[in-house]
Amino acid sequence: MFFDSHCHLDDPRLRPRLDTLIPEAEHAGVTAFLVPGVAPEGWPEIETLALRYHQALPAYGVHPMHADQLTPTTLSELRRYAPFATAIGEIGLDYLLPSPSRKMQQEAFRAQLEIAREAGLPVLLHCRRAFDDLLAIIRAAGIQAYGGVMHSFSGSVETAMTCLRLGLHISLSGTVTYLNARRPVDVAAAVPLEWLLLETDAPDLSPEPHRGEVNVPAHLLATARRVAQIRDIPVEELARITSENARRLFKLDHSLRPRPRH
Repeated sequence: MFFDSHCHLDDPRLRPRLDTLIPEAEHAGVTAFLVPGVAPEGWPEIETLALRYHQALPAYGVHPMHADQLTPTTLSELRRYAPFATAIGEIGLDYLLPSPSRKMQQEAFRAQLEIAREAGLPVLLHCRRAFDDLLAIIRAAGIQAYGGVMHSFSGSVETAMTCLRLGLHISLSGTVTYLNARRPVDVAAAVPLEWLLLETDAPDLSPEPHRGEVNVPAHLLATARRVAQIRDIPVEELARITSENARRLFKLDHSLRPRPRH
C-alpha cells in the first residue's frame, strides 16, 4: 500500500482521466494521493476532487511561480481552506524563475508558513537553487513544531541531513530512476528510511521507462522499485515504511485517511 505524497490530480492532463487512472493506481498498490495546490484559482477544483475521490487528500498553497497572486484576500481564503486541508503547499522558493522576484517569493513563503503554524499543518516544500534561503526561513519559522516534506528533493546528501535536523521528510520522485541520476540515488541510499516519502509529481517527472511521457499515479511503483533496490529491501517493506511515515507526518489513520479533528 503506497502513499503518493505529491500528485497533481487536478492538472488538465490528468483530471479528465481520473476514473481510469485511480483504479489503475490502486491495482499498482497506490491507495492515496496528496494533491497540492499551486495557485488560488485551483483550490476549488482540489476541494471538489477530495469530495469525489476518497483517495485524494487536499493541500492548499501558492507555488513560488505564483507568489505575486498572494494578496491579503488570497491569504484570507487560504486561512478558510486550512481547516479542511491535509497540508499547506506546495510552497517555497524557486530561484530558477525569472519572476516573481526573490523578495516577493520570500514574503509569500513566510506568510504561508505562518498559516501552517496557526493551523498546525505540515508543509509541502518546493525548492530549486534556493536551499540556503529556504532553510534559513523555515528555521526562523520554527518548522519543527509542525513538520513538512521536501518535495521531489534535488539537493545533496549534506543538505538532506540538514533538512532532517529541522524535522523535514525527504520525498523521492521519478528522478531517482533516471539512468544518469547521481544525487537522488545518493540521497535515497543515505536518508534513514523513517524519513523517506515517495511521490510521482504527476503529470511531471515520469520515471524510467516512461520518461518523456505524461506521468500517472500508477508509475509510483517504478520509483518504489528503484528505491527498494538501492536500499536492498523488499518493495513491500518500503511501501509499509513510507506509508507509515506519511501517516505520522500528515496525521492519517491506517486507511490513509485524515484522523478526526477535535
